[in-house]
Amino acid sequence: MAMKIRLARGGSKKRPHYAVVAADSRMARDGRFIEKLGTYNPLLAKDDERRVSLDMERVQYWLSQGAQPTDRVARFLEAAGVVAKKERANLKKAVPGKKAQERAEEKAAKAAEAAEAAAEE
Repeated sequence: MAMKIRLARGGSKKRPHYAVVAADSRMARDGRFIEKLGTYNPLLAKDDERRVSLDMERVQYWLSQGAQPTDRVARFLEAAGVVAKKERANLKKAVPGKKAQERAEEKAAKAAEAAEAAAEE
C-alpha cells in the first residue's frame, strides 16, 4: 500500500480549508484516509500560527513507515524543520517569450533614438 501525506479539501466554495491526512495514494483526494494529522487554513495570514497545525509525532511515525508527502505538505514539513529542504527547479514562468522580448528591445531602441534626437535639439 503506497501511503501519502497529503491535503484533503473541505469548506464551501471559495472558502477552502484543508485537513492534512495520511491516506492510501489510490484513494480520492477527499475520500477515505487512515488518519488526520493536522489542518491547513490558507485564508489566515501567512504569519498566523493557526494557518498550519500538525501533529509532529504522528507525521514522524508515518514518514518512518514510508509515507511520501506531497509537494505542498513537504513545504510545511520543511518550514517546521522535520524534513531537509529540497532543491527545486527555478522555473522562469514570469520571463516573457522571445517575441515579447524582441518587441521590448525595439521599443527601448526607439525610445533611445528619440531621446538622442531631443538632446541634439
